[in-house]
Order: sequence, then C-alpha cells, then structure tokens
Amino acid sequence: MGTISLIFSALLLLSAVVPAFSGEHSLYYTYTALSKPLNLTGIYEFIAVGMLNDRELDYYSSKTQAKVPKQTWMREKMPQDYWDKGTQSRKSKEQWFKVNVDILMERMRHNKSDLHVLQWRHGCVIDEVSEGNVKFVRGVDEYSYDGSEFLSFDEVNSRWIAPVAAAEPTKRKWDEVPILNQYTKGYLEKECVDWLNKFMYYGKEELRKHSPPDVHLLAKKSVSDPGKLTLTCLATGFYPPDVQLNLRKLRTSLPEHLVTSSGIRPNGDGTYQLRKSVEIMEDDKALYDCYVTHSSLEKPIIVGGEQCKECDTGLSSIIGAVIGVVLTLAVVAGVIFFFKKREIIGE
Repeated sequence: MGTISLIFSALLLLSAVVPAFSGEHSLYYTYTALSKPLNLTGIYEFIAVGMLNDRELDYYSSKTQAKVPKQTWMREKMPQDYWDKGTQSRKSKEQWFKVNVDILMERMRHNKSDLHVLQWRHGCVIDEVSEGNVKFVRGVDEYSYDGSEFLSFDEVNSRWIAPVAAAEPTKRKWDEVPILNQYTKGYLEKECVDWLNKFMYYGKEELRKHSPPDVHLLAKKSVSDPGKLTLTCLATGFYPPDVQLNLRKLRTSLPEHLVTSSGIRPNGDGTYQLRKSVEIMEDDKALYDCYVTHSSLEKPIIVGGEQCKECDTGLSSIIGAVIGVVLTLAVVAGVIFFFKKREIIGE
C-alpha cells in the first residue's frame, strides 16, 4: 500500500466529521503517530487535534511542540496555564506513541522500514434537549493501526473489545484492572461532557454563526467524450453543513443517480464544500443551472449555465485548491482520544 493511501485509509476510520445536526454536539480529541518521518507538507510524526462539533479547537504537532488554540474564543477564554499544561501533556503523549508504535510493529511482525500509523481517539456526544439541558448520548474510545480498528471501549459493559488477535494481550491487561475501565467510563460520561458544555458556552456566539455558500457553475471538455462537457456546480464556504444542491435542466432537478457528487467535505477553516457534476452535450449548456439552498439564505442561489462560457481554467484551479485543502485537513484532522497513564500496547 502506498504512503498516501495508507495515511488516508488510517484517517478515514477515525477522523470522520461529526456535524452538529439536530441538537447533537460532540467533543473529540485525536492523536496520530507515524512510525517514521515523511517529507510531506503538513504531515508530521505526531499530530494531536481537538474538535468541537466540526470545528478545530486546538492543535499540536511534533514540529510545533506546543498546544495552540485554533479558535479566537478559545484563546480569549482559556488561561495560559491551560495551554502550558496542555503542551506538556501532548509532549508526554508524543513519547508514549513513539514507544508503542515500535512495540506494535514488533508484535505485528511488520517491517520497521515501512510506514505504519497508530491512532487513538476519544470523546463524547450529547443531545441539547433544551437551553442548558443536555443528555449524554454516547462516548467513543478507540484505537486503530494502519487504518483498521485495533481496540475499542464498550462503555455499556465497561470492557475493551479486541477485533484482532494482536489486540488480545492489551484487552486482557486492561480488563484486569477494573479501576482503569471505571475511569474511562467516568471520563466519557462525565468529564468529557463537562468540557463539552464549557466549550459550547464559551464559543456559543461563534458556533451559532452561519456562513452562506459561494456558488460556481463551471464547465470543461469531457475526458471521455470530446463532444460533451463536464458541468460542475461547486458550493463552498458554507456553515453549518446542511446545504442542498441540485443540478437542473430547464429548472427540473436531475436524478441523483445521473449526478456525480463529492459529498459534503470540510474546507479546513470551519466551513464546508460540496461539488456535483454531470456530463452534458456542449450545445445544451445554457439549459442547465445550479440551485442551492442553505439555512443562511433567505432565498435560493441560482447560477445559470450561460455564465460559464470561459470557465475551463477556473474549474481546474478552484477544484485543485479545494482538493488541496481537503487533503491537508484530512491529514491534520487525525484521530481522537484522552491519554490515560497506562501501558497501552506493551505486554
């Protein structure tokens, strides 16, 4: 498996964005460790990220060596002592991961010259039933190795689940110390929820802001058929992620099975983007438009096909920029979890 493919397969398991649909809110911490350094921009041997709903709270990497706020209100509300202690905690975790990546590679009998990825994620989800009244929904505490689930915590039964044989020694060791499992359960159901409530209170004004989408309708020559165009509607820069986007012909929405969709993806700045494409006859371009609705809009945005007569270059540059941002975010987003003082992988 190639380097980039390995990193993406690892990240996709644990770094999925959890939108704050309905009344649900989430707090996750993610740690990602690579078995060796890579000369790739934004990819470091160790990365830690805190996420509130779908917004980055804090960031640490083996390059920066400091836990830093990623939201203005976090910088303003949290005292310097919080960041100093957080930095020391992240440095300790970095060393812990370095040791355990080596142990796990040995246990799995993997070549240490190859790239391997160990991840740890933890956090909680609540449901805001009413103003100031929340209900615990679920907690997450899980590890992955090279993109596959390695170990996860069953909070209902206070025990660890080992889906692979290599995780069995760790599961047995942790389950033999009930106080550790009690601590894990208590953190997920109480301490994590307390922090989530505090951060929601501190950032409530910023979190309630809505950003409208910037919409582009773009066209370029089809790769498969020179007589056709690939028509693409791109909506970007919107928050929250509850956008509706339709490609239409003569004001009738095209069936989804005829349309290629990127799915809603993060931009890396707290906003989102969505792209949908369809192949059309070049002479029919003026018959198509892009129809977008969003909670930030008083009325839909409609962009007609006749507006993109000279947009071949625009498409490649905008899409290229979006892909670049998504790549960087996916790698930086990493995994999520709270470090407890225990030997995780060691026998």
